[in-house]
Amino acid sequence: MRKPAAEPSGIAAFVREELPLLVGAATLAVLSVAGDVLLLSINAHVLTSHLLSIAMFLWLFAVMVWCAFGVVHHAEALAHRLGEPYGTLILTIAVISIEVAIMAIVMLSGSPNPSLPRDTVMAVLMIVLNGMVGLSILVGALRHVQQQYNLQGAIVFLAVISSLAVISLVLPTFTSSTPDNTLTPLQATVFAVLTVLLYGGFLMIQTVRHHTFFREPVESHVSVKHDAGHAAPHSLGYHTVFLILTLLPVVLLSKPLAKLIDYGIEDLGAPAALGGVIIAILVLSPEGLSAYQAATRNQLQRSVNLSLGSALSTIGMTIPTMIAISLFTGVPLELGLEPEQIVLLALTLFISHLTFSGAPTNILLGVVHLVVFAAFIVLIFNP
Repeated sequence: MRKPAAEPSGIAAFVREELPLLVGAATLAVLSVAGDVLLLSINAHVLTSHLLSIAMFLWLFAVMVWCAFGVVHHAEALAHRLGEPYGTLILTIAVISIEVAIMAIVMLSGSPNPSLPRDTVMAVLMIVLNGMVGLSILVGALRHVQQQYNLQGAIVFLAVISSLAVISLVLPTFTSSTPDNTLTPLQATVFAVLTVLLYGGFLMIQTVRHHTFFREPVESHVSVKHDAGHAAPHSLGYHTVFLILTLLPVVLLSKPLAKLIDYGIEDLGAPAALGGVIIAILVLSPEGLSAYQAATRNQLQRSVNLSLGSALSTIGMTIPTMIAISLFTGVPLELGLEPEQIVLLALTLFISHLTFSGAPTNILLGVVHLVVFAAFIVLIFNP
C-alpha cells in the first residue's frame, strides 16, 4: 500500500507558512537597492515608463495583498485561541492598522493630498457597508436562503458608525468657521477626542460588558467543525510576533506604491478619488474574503462583525490619527464630503439600518447594497 506523503517539517514548513513575509522582505531588499533608479526612470517619462510603472504597481500591489493575507493568517490563529468577539476584533484592528500606517506615510511624504484620507475612508465605508455586506448577504442567501445574526450587536455597530461618520465626514462640509471642507484646530481636536472616546467605549462594550452581543445567536455544527479544523499550530507569542513582522512590509512598501498611484492618476487624468479606492481595496481584500467565507458557512454574525467592525475601526482609528498628524505637522486635511458623497453615505446608513433591523437577511437586501455600491463606482469616474 502506498504511504501518504509526509507533511513538510522544519525549515520547509516555516518557509511555506511564512512565504508572504519572506517575499515582502525580498521586495523591500530589491527596492532598497534599485528602487530609486526605477522611480527615476518612471518620472523621466521615457518611452517605456508606462509599462514599467504598470509592472511595478502590479508587483507591489500583489506583494502587499499577499502580506496582508499573511497578517490575516496570524490574526485568525490568534482569533481561534481567544474566541469571539476577540477574534474578529484582532483581525479588524490588524487590517485597519495597515490603512492607518499607509495614510500616515502618504501624508508625511511627497506632495500633500488633503482629500486622500477622506476619499479612502469614504471608499472603505462604501466597499464595506455596500460591497462586503451586499456580497455576504447575497451568497449567504443563495446557499442558506435566510440567515440569522445578533440584532443587539448590529444595532450597537450601526449607532456608533452613523454618529462618527456624520461627525467626521459630513459636519466639516457645513461648518462656517472655514471657507472649505476643513476644520479649525479647535473643531479638529474636539472631533478627534470624541471619536477616540466613543470608539474606546464601543471596544469596552464589545469585549467586556456586552461581548455576548457579538456572538452567533445559535451555535451551528458547521461553525464548530470549521473552528476545529483551523486550530492555531503555534503559540500566542509566535503568531503575535509574526503578525507584526508580516505587517511591516505592507507599511514600508506603501510609500513607493503611493508614488506610483500619484503618477498613474496624474498621467492618465484619472479622478483623484481613485487613489483612495485602490488603497481601500488593498486593505480590505483579505478581510472581505474572510467575511465572504463566513457567510458561505452560515456564520453571518462573524461576517457582520468583520464588515461593520471594519467600517467602525476605519473611522475610529484613521480619522483621529490623520487629524493628529495634520495638527502637529501642518499638513492640510480636508474631511468634508462632496454633496453627492453625502447623499450616498446617508442612503447607505439608512439601508444598513433597515437590513439589520431584526428580520433574517434575504437575497433582495444583498442586491440593494450592491446596487448602491455600483452607483458609488460610477460617480467616481463620472461625478
